[in-house]
Amino acid sequence: MCYDHNMKIGQLAERTGISTKAIRYYEDIGVLPEPDRAANGYRTYDPATAERISFIQDAQSAGMTLTEIQLILELRDGGQSTCGHVIEALESHLEEVDRQMDELVRTRSRIGEILDRARSLDPADCSDPNRCQTIPHQDEEEHR
Repeated sequence: MCYDHNMKIGQLAERTGISTKAIRYYEDIGVLPEPDRAANGYRTYDPATAERISFIQDAQSAGMTLTEIQLILELRDGGQSTCGHVIEALESHLEEVDRQMDELVRTRSRIGEILDRARSLDPADCSDPNRCQTIPHQDEEEHR
């Protein structure tokens, strides 16, 4: 199919791999500009819209939010450079990923410790009707 002409929303969705609902949502929040309308009221999109959606998808896969993407696109549409803004956003996201990874390492370690403890417990010794003995009380954890 040739895409060097205006497309209807279904054709744009097919080309970009996103739903027509997502396209309308992007328009509603301002990430995509309002499309032109044909005489019959149908939305019509030029090939540049597909390229914009491709950028949105690429930026999202890099961890950027739609709000951040919208700001980048507004700057770009205004003829401004966006590189500095993008670098700052990516640095912030990288710091957040590192923080989450540190937290996951701590959580994994705690689960491993609890699992080791659980394997050494005798189920016959479980007498508390309100909790499983394999999950230690927080105060037990603090005194170890």
